[in-house]
Amino acid sequence: MDKQTQATSNDMGTLAEDARALMAATADVAGEKVSEARKRLAAALDSAKEIAGRVRDKAVEGAEAVDEAVHEHPYQAIGIAFGVGALIGYLAARRCSRSGD
Repeated sequence: MDKQTQATSNDMGTLAEDARALMAATADVAGEKVSEARKRLAAALDSAKEIAGRVRDKAVEGAEAVDEAVHEHPYQAIGIAFGVGALIGYLAARRCSRSGD
């Protein structure tokens, strides 16, 4: 898992913990609006947990598919990576040479 994905995952975990703490802190507060807000927050947390699980599963499936494709066609993967790298290098060099004029 890369750093940005890990940071996002940590942030989402912190947000969920804070939301649970807020729900626990307002458990003894009476009132129709507070009760309704707590229900909506609980529903949102459940929905977010479900969505995060689906996104994680899709990411794992995608990584497995790429891994399988690279193992089945290693030379084509190397060629594509080389071509993309060369194209990016050419465009970057062209841009640098124009900005230096």
